[in-house]
Amino acid sequence: MKILVINCGSSSLKYQLIDMDGEKTLAKGLCERVGIDGFLKAETADGRELKTEKAMPDHTTAFFAVEEVLTKGDLKVIDSLDEISAIGHRVVQGGALYNESCLVTDEVKAGIDSLSDLAPLHNPAHIQGINAAQEVFGKDLPQVVVFDNAFHSTMPQKAFMYPFPYEYYEKYQVRKYGAHGTSHRYVSLRLHEINPDYKNVIVCHLGNGSSITAIKDGKVIDTSMGLTPLDGFIMGTRCGAVDPSAVTYIMEKENLSPAEMSDLMNKKSGFLGVSGVSSDMRDVEKAAKEGNERAQLTLDILYYQIPKIIAGYMVALQGLDALVFTAGIGENGDNTRETICKQLEFLGVKIDPAKNTGVRGVETKLSADDSDVDIYLIPTNEELMIARDTKAIVEAL
Repeated sequence: MKILVINCGSSSLKYQLIDMDGEKTLAKGLCERVGIDGFLKAETADGRELKTEKAMPDHTTAFFAVEEVLTKGDLKVIDSLDEISAIGHRVVQGGALYNESCLVTDEVKAGIDSLSDLAPLHNPAHIQGINAAQEVFGKDLPQVVVFDNAFHSTMPQKAFMYPFPYEYYEKYQVRKYGAHGTSHRYVSLRLHEINPDYKNVIVCHLGNGSSITAIKDGKVIDTSMGLTPLDGFIMGTRCGAVDPSAVTYIMEKENLSPAEMSDLMNKKSGFLGVSGVSSDMRDVEKAAKEGNERAQLTLDILYYQIPKIIAGYMVALQGLDALVFTAGIGENGDNTRETICKQLEFLGVKIDPAKNTGVRGVETKLSADDSDVDIYLIPTNEELMIARDTKAIVEAL
């Protein structure tokens, strides 16, 4: 069974074709600047690559571009789209409507669309992607949606409720949902394969968007992102948790609308807003080494906030067996991993610098021999998790 995994943004379409016989990735790529001028990057498992400008006025034409690169030319990996058995879509927000992956129907599409207020940058784009896929592949090809927040649905009410008047939870389902759940689920399942005796686990998904999740006996008990992916700690362009009065104060002083304030917090804050340099961790680290004080302050904030959350989750879990780092920064930032763990040594979290230094994107046990907590780098694979869910649902039809 070959499954096409899709992650649509408002102006992008990321894809991966996976052969579930051996769970091998055959090809992957990214359609960028959809609706603008269009750029396609593609590669195959055997190393063939393509980077080219390509007009893609909408997501439908982006899918046709994907079809062309998969079935024709130098990067061909299949003879036709008929070889694809199903499509799996990443969906950021399933709200309280969906706590597990499901088959796409008109009712499900309407449900995803109804939750767009909770993920305005994501859910509308996901609907565009689903509609475009149905137009290109036809409605008879099974499509499955995998929700980022579904893994977090096991959180107890004391963890997901906000102390607003209860009526807003009843009327609008205002509560913590979390995000990156597909990544956290994949990593926690892989950790269970490594050692099924781990009961109390913390997974740090650190990238341009970041979240930390506390997992007990395979179930989430808390996570750092909230109603939206804005909550938590400092990220590439997101501010993370701040005093709500700071938000209204800036709005009043700058005469900002809710939409403008949301834009400021989601796109102009975080690493970019504090450092004034970049939203990319690598650029911020480089600037800090060159003496940029605001870049160093950005790193100081990050390395102050993350250990606090981890320590707090150790309390929530009443112990910790394993700490895992994943995603772009977590997998590639050896200095980030070491700096975070150094601040947790008094809690028995001790990293081995010799095991950690220079390790990038390779599954590795990083803890010192005398650490009370096992520390791991486990590369995430959200696409494979989506493909597995899609396969299971399609086979059950």
